[in-house]
Amino acid sequence: MGNHRETGATVPVILAGGLGTRLWPLSRELYPKQFLRLVGGQTLLQQTLLRARYLRVADPWVICHQEHRFVAAEQCRACGVDVDAIMLEPHSRSTAPATAIAAFRARLGGADPLLLVMPADHHVADEEGLRFAVGRAIPFAESGRIVVFGVDPSRPEAGYGYIRAGHPTTSDQDVAAVAAFAEKPTRAVAKEYLAQGGWYWNSGMFLFRASVYLLELKAHRPDIYEACEAAVTEERHHHGFHHLGEAFERCPAESVDRAVMERTRRAVVVRADVGWSDIGTWDSLARVLSEDGRGNTEDGDVVAVDTNNCHLSGRHRLVAAVGVDDLVVVETPDAVLVADRNRSRDVSLAVARLREASRREHLNHATDYRPWGRAETLQDGDGFRVKRLTVERGGTLSLQMHRHRSEHWVVVSGIAEVVRGKVTYKLAADESTYIPAGVRHRLTNAGEEPLVVIEVQTGRWLSEDDIVRFEDAYGRA
Repeated sequence: MGNHRETGATVPVILAGGLGTRLWPLSRELYPKQFLRLVGGQTLLQQTLLRARYLRVADPWVICHQEHRFVAAEQCRACGVDVDAIMLEPHSRSTAPATAIAAFRARLGGADPLLLVMPADHHVADEEGLRFAVGRAIPFAESGRIVVFGVDPSRPEAGYGYIRAGHPTTSDQDVAAVAAFAEKPTRAVAKEYLAQGGWYWNSGMFLFRASVYLLELKAHRPDIYEACEAAVTEERHHHGFHHLGEAFERCPAESVDRAVMERTRRAVVVRADVGWSDIGTWDSLARVLSEDGRGNTEDGDVVAVDTNNCHLSGRHRLVAAVGVDDLVVVETPDAVLVADRNRSRDVSLAVARLREASRREHLNHATDYRPWGRAETLQDGDGFRVKRLTVERGGTLSLQMHRHRSEHWVVVSGIAEVVRGKVTYKLAADESTYIPAGVRHRLTNAGEEPLVVIEVQTGRWLSEDDIVRFEDAYGRA
């Protein structure tokens, strides 16, 4: 693979900071869609990483929210792709600032590579087609153009942005100057675009030289430019992650399209016939899955009788549908979604309602993924909560204390090392211990296999905010 310090190198920049609210309840703010297995055996992030490796370019950079850093790092490791850097946003600020962060980092030391920007939560069916499109785009990016990859629209999709191609830049009809951008039109307008021809879906994938993007950003959005420059200057490297400086907090949230592409005169669109989908809604996900003879797509344990054009997902229990049409039904341990398939993009309205009501179902799953393993909530009640903790080999919880709750640990399998106050001891399967409120404690996997513990919390306040950390192997506050 190429070295990103070479000016002629191409560096994949994988944007993994999205929240995916329209794919609720599978996608949650603390475990959004890019980390889920939705199509195939790998997560969307892992598929993007493998796609970058297939392109035979430099090792990729991943940009994600700091709350997702351990999940992102583990998924990079699990799919066997070497990642040059994982850069952490303290706040979500959309794609223009995230891309600027990568461009400023690319310029450190005077290098000026090409940056291939790819969202981590999209689907590309034809990797060879993408490699061909990138190869076609490289000469234009090297000459100072900003390339956006356009996809032939197959339907009047109101949920996508559109690009209107202008005059071809060469004899190649698949490369043209950008005449206009259009943000998510109405269905009627989208039909007009298809009838007119010359319009592409905006894939959200870009190729440009780092210095060119920064030059255009400085000209059109100096506020974003200055905040991101300061954030990279203030960057801290800690526990293998690149933490952006506090200046990023004052950076406005804006997309690459609005900040740069709609204003620059350098934009070029390259046609990319690659089987692309942003998988932004349940309807768009269903379109990339295999249908039965009645237009249904199924995920998990599903029974469908006299049912048509539905997406049915039962990953944890049976979902049975009888005599219904055009529905999305998705079950999870703590929430069930039933929606008109034609209104699947409005699922975000339900998420907004949950947020307004100060509920937590939009934030995380019943299973919460931690750097040491995972914690699954089995039951919630008045004054108690039951969890199953799985601590992976070598994993250890922080040395911590709770002011308002006590905990009772029962080892199901594996060997636990327990710190309680000034005492350290081990527990095997079928042994237990009690941790009173106000006592410092830590749980560590002391064996070779995963440690499974049932944790019973009791107290008047069982919030996850009731954690005082004294030491942590993973650098958490």
